[in-house]
Amino acid sequence: MNQPLTVEQIRRAPKVLLHDHLDGGLRPSTVVELAREVGYTGLPTYDPEELGRWFRDASDSGSLERYLETFAHTTAVMQTREALVRVAAEAAEDLAADGVVYAEQRYAPEQHLEGGLTLEEVVEAVQEGLELGEKRAADAGRSIRTGQLVTAMRHAARSSEIAELAVRYRDAGVSGFDIAGAEAGNPPTRHLDAFEYLRRENFHFTIHAGEAFGLPSIWEALQWCGCDRLGHGVRIIDDITTDGNGAPELGRLAQYVRDKRVPLEMCPSSNVQTGAAESIAEHPISLLRDLRFRVTVNTDNRLQSGVSLSEEFAKLSEAFGYDWDDLQWFTVNAMKSAFLPFDERLALINGIIKPGFAQLKWATS
Repeated sequence: MNQPLTVEQIRRAPKVLLHDHLDGGLRPSTVVELAREVGYTGLPTYDPEELGRWFRDASDSGSLERYLETFAHTTAVMQTREALVRVAAEAAEDLAADGVVYAEQRYAPEQHLEGGLTLEEVVEAVQEGLELGEKRAADAGRSIRTGQLVTAMRHAARSSEIAELAVRYRDAGVSGFDIAGAEAGNPPTRHLDAFEYLRRENFHFTIHAGEAFGLPSIWEALQWCGCDRLGHGVRIIDDITTDGNGAPELGRLAQYVRDKRVPLEMCPSSNVQTGAAESIAEHPISLLRDLRFRVTVNTDNRLQSGVSLSEEFAKLSEAFGYDWDDLQWFTVNAMKSAFLPFDERLALINGIIKPGFAQLKWATS
């Protein structure tokens, strides 16, 4: 096994993040400050360090439903234009400081209307914040490009409205669409009208599928809804068995996912927290990488998991001996799968990602 790469080493690598929730990435200190500004009294503690620990502990229940309950606190303090601008700007800054060069930030506009904002005002505030964060990062000598993934909640009935919102802002910062929330009892096929509209508009979308629920969720997301990527998709492992000699055998759905190069937005730490995987060392990402699925590595919710993308990669390097070549493979996979035009993806791969990793390999050889 290779010597594990450290967080400090990995932070210098140019990384790509496709699955990161804006309302799951706040700084604990920002949650406290915003709560005091708006008079929100529901926080379990107003000490930033203790609050950060509380979010991590509350998310370690092994239940996706319990994990999702923690977002009541973050969305409660994200109901004004100023708060949304601040949170989005800090997200871009924090990711850039971690070495992320491209990131898609997802959030559900319908969850930020309690203060009187319109859906359009929410999208515009987030975009203003992301652009502000990009500028601050550039001023600090770091480059990051961001895009919004406008999300609808799968248990609600506004997906068509949110899909139309996403398309209206496709040239103003919105890169794609998503549905999120508890999978059980809320199949993606409830939102077929939205997905059919997005396909007619030639618009990209991903679907949370195969996280807490199994193969039927993945199958519906792909074959009924036509998604471009799978949010998590970790339960595709349920369609992979072994023969008498211990060699892996792919079922028809797993074979289809691999053959079609369907990107898997894998979030190892989050998967352990919600019970989708027993541990990092037992996470299916290792087998799926060996079988050459289009695997990408993501953080999901940096606040709840207490993790950065560099730390996520460091955990995988320690568990599976991943080296610079492995990390570059995951990163190029992610950039290939980004909701950007092909030429722009290629420019980032050839102009930033591959040269960045080449320099790191040379420096540590």
